[in-house]
Amino acid sequence: MDSKSKRLLIVLYAGDYREAYYRLANGQSETYHAHRYAIESISKLGKQIDEAAVLCCYSKEPYNELVEPGFRVIGTGFDRNQAAKDIIQHIEAQQPTHLVIRAPIKDVLKWTITHKVPAITLLADSFQNRSLRQKFRNHRLSNLLNNPHIEWVGNHGINACRNLEAIGVNPEKIIPWDWVYSVTPEQHSPKHLRQKQDFWELIYVGSISKAKGVGDLIEAVSILKRRGIPVKLKIAGKGDLAPFYQRIAELKLSAEVCFLGLVAHSSVIKLMRDADFVLVPSHHEYPEGFPLTIYEGLCSRTPIIASDHPMFRNNLVHCQNAFIYPAAQPQEIANSIMALIDNPDLYYRLSKMSEQAWQALQVPTKWASVIRQWLLPTPELGSEWLRKYSLKNNLYNKQ
Repeated sequence: MDSKSKRLLIVLYAGDYREAYYRLANGQSETYHAHRYAIESISKLGKQIDEAAVLCCYSKEPYNELVEPGFRVIGTGFDRNQAAKDIIQHIEAQQPTHLVIRAPIKDVLKWTITHKVPAITLLADSFQNRSLRQKFRNHRLSNLLNNPHIEWVGNHGINACRNLEAIGVNPEKIIPWDWVYSVTPEQHSPKHLRQKQDFWELIYVGSISKAKGVGDLIEAVSILKRRGIPVKLKIAGKGDLAPFYQRIAELKLSAEVCFLGLVAHSSVIKLMRDADFVLVPSHHEYPEGFPLTIYEGLCSRTPIIASDHPMFRNNLVHCQNAFIYPAAQPQEIANSIMALIDNPDLYYRLSKMSEQAWQALQVPTKWASVIRQWLLPTPELGSEWLRKYSLKNNLYNKQ
C-alpha cells in the first residue's frame, strides 16, 4: 500500500488530545508526560500518509477537528456507560486502513479482526489472573491479541509484557515500549534526609482514586499525626475528590493534606525533588503497566515508598532502590515513613541507587518508533526491527 493512501487511527480509552494540542500550540506546558512527544510524532506521521487521527473513546464533549493538515483529533463525548457499538461507529466513520489500539477494548479488537484492518496495540496495562472470572476474561483477550490481524502487541515496560505472556499472548508478538524522557537521574545529586525540620513532606502524583491508594495515604497521615510525627501530604492529579475531602474533614487533616489539582508536567519532578518522600500506593487490583510516577520519582532522587503491586516487582526492590510495603495497608505506609526517618543512611542509599534503577527500566523501543517501523517500514528495519525487540528474544532476561 502506498504511504499516501494510509489512514492511521489511534484509539485511546480516554483523554483530550484536542485540548493537549492547543495547549502546546499556545506555548503552555504539557499536563501529562509525553503529550508533546506523542503529538509531534503523530503530526510528523500525518504529513507522510493520508491522515493520522486520535480517537478518544470517552471525552467530556464531542469534537472532530482537523487541527493541521494530516492530523485529526476526535472525542466521542461519551461516558463510560456508552454502548460499544456507538464507539465503533466513530471508528468506521474514519475509514482507517491501520489501527493503533491503546487500551484492551475487546469490541475494538473484534471489529479490527472482523474487518481485517491491520492493527497493533500499545497498551499500558496489567491483568490479574487469579479468579476463574479473571482467567476466562484474560483467555478471551489473549485469543484476540493472538489473532494475525493484531500484528504486534506492545505493552509499557518489561513486567507488563511478561504479564501478557502469562495470560497466554504469544511472546513473539509482544514488544516492550517506553516513552522518551528529557530528564534523567544524572541531573540531580543523591539526597540526604533533611534534619531539624517542622514537618516531613510527602508527595503523590497520579489519578486520584481508591484503587490508586489515595485513601490509604490520608489514613497514613492521620496515623502519623496521632504518633506525633508531623507530615504534610501534597496530592497532584485529578479524580473525584468528594469522598477524600469528606474523610479529611472527619480526621481533621485539612492542615496536613493539600490537593494541587492537575499540575504542569514540567513541575512534577521539582515537586518530588522538594519533597522528602514520593508515594506510589497502588492497590493490586489497579491495572498498572508501570506508572510514570516511578520514573519521575527516580529522576528526582527522592526516595520512593511504594506498594508491593505485582508490576513493580524486580524493578523496585525493598531497601535497595525503594521502600516497599504491603498494598492497601495505611499503617504500613506510616511505618515505612518512620523507618526511613529513623535511618538516614538507608534514605541516602535509596536516593543514590535511583539512577541504577532508572537505567534498568530503559528499553530501546520507543512509542513512536514502534508505530513508524510498523506503518512506514524501511527496507533495513521494519518487521525485522520489531521482531528483534520482541519478548521472545533474550534482550530482557537481565531485567
